[in-house]
Amino acid sequence: MKQQVVEFLHVLTNDHGRSANTIAAYRNDLNQFAAFMQHQAKRPLESWRELGPPAIEEYLEHLNKHEKDYTSATVARKLAAIKRFCEFLHTTGHIETNFAKTMRLPKVTKNPPRALCVAEIGKLLAEPAKSHSPQALRDKALLETLYATGMRVSELIELDVNDVDMTTGTIRCDAGGKHSRVLQINGNAASALGRYLHEARDQLVTNRNESALFLNHRGQRLTRQGLWLIIKRYVQQVGIEVPVTPHTLRHSFAAHLLDAGAALREIKERLGYAHLSSTQVYQQVADGATNELVIDGRPVVSVNGSH
Repeated sequence: MKQQVVEFLHVLTNDHGRSANTIAAYRNDLNQFAAFMQHQAKRPLESWRELGPPAIEEYLEHLNKHEKDYTSATVARKLAAIKRFCEFLHTTGHIETNFAKTMRLPKVTKNPPRALCVAEIGKLLAEPAKSHSPQALRDKALLETLYATGMRVSELIELDVNDVDMTTGTIRCDAGGKHSRVLQINGNAASALGRYLHEARDQLVTNRNESALFLNHRGQRLTRQGLWLIIKRYVQQVGIEVPVTPHTLRHSFAAHLLDAGAALREIKERLGYAHLSSTQVYQQVADGATNELVIDGRPVVSVNGSH
């Protein structure tokens, strides 16, 4: 059954030109779906020909009951992947009818993004400095960079060494050209990144031709999952009890800038949004408590000319 998943991903990659992140999401969702159908369903399937609406409904019920960490948006994404996969199975003759075509996606509850307070951010950024190992220096650099720039997770892990210019204190954030921009880093972020490049990266890399900026323990480009596990570990170590994801640092960056008086349009430019409306959600999480906050090595109030 997983062979059809592989074939479907191949079609998405070669015929539809989907991005690496999109393919990774489809792979994760469909492999999880296939594993459930083969091993956990009330009537395990031996082939996709046995798949029907009751089986898919059982899977969705499983997600809603047993996977408490899944948001409504995540469940909707997983069902969307299944619907697309069923279309492929029907086209290739593995199922007789595309019964998933009429299945409605669950309503997505849009909650305001969660931002950490300044004190929580301070504890999180300080934690890796308790060690001087190559991994700790990497972790300090990536956490500082995430918060100082508001980068997307996908943008951070796609950074190459050549994207960083320590002389000018800038990072070229390309993300495939869709949200290309040059971001300024100073202060703690620049210091942590410089130390990682000069003292730690060479100890992690195994292939001198590796271009990735942030490396995992195998000397390869850090993955989204790897980044999530790093952040999760430090969140637990400092005792932050609310859910924190890599994207939380991006939300915190935006909310704190807004608190300190930055205009929505400037935040839009920094975050790489195409539309100003995408930035307005941060008005729901800004609490006005940030007066003197340092981002990029200087008080964030400088963004509106106060300093």
